[in-house]
Amino acid sequence: MTGARAAPLLLFAVSGALLLGALAFEHIGGLPPCEMCYWQRYAHLAVLAAALPAFLSGNRTLAALAILAMVVSAGLGLFHAGVELKWWPGVTACTAPPAAGLSQSELLASLMNAPLVRCDEIPWSLLGISMAGWNALISGASALAATAILFRRKSET
Repeated sequence: MTGARAAPLLLFAVSGALLLGALAFEHIGGLPPCEMCYWQRYAHLAVLAAALPAFLSGNRTLAALAILAMVVSAGLGLFHAGVELKWWPGVTACTAPPAAGLSQSELLASLMNAPLVRCDEIPWSLLGISMAGWNALISGASALAATAILFRRKSET
């Protein structure tokens, strides 16, 4: 398999696994995402959107675009982890459920019962590293590996 196909395959698998993990934490583990968590998910969706056609076509430009999207995911994860660790300030937004089609009383009840999801708190960690931190590490390592795969030189025999 050429590097132009192997690199996006790696990125597609890693981003897919990270997205599935995030959804499992949300829907099975009961940990709703904050605003910055959504940003990281959008970056992984961009990886998937570039990596699949890159894999299917062998297009090196699309593969490089998928790597760039994975670097963005790593950067967002690092920024979010820094916010959680109080290294720098984060966003002041919080998330709430959609309000379309709700009456005033339903909207008020929905807002009052919605969990406040703060970007500067660590809801879960493993080995002292938060989900955002793991996203930064895994995304960064995957981007480096995919870059090495994409730009490796064929050995001359």
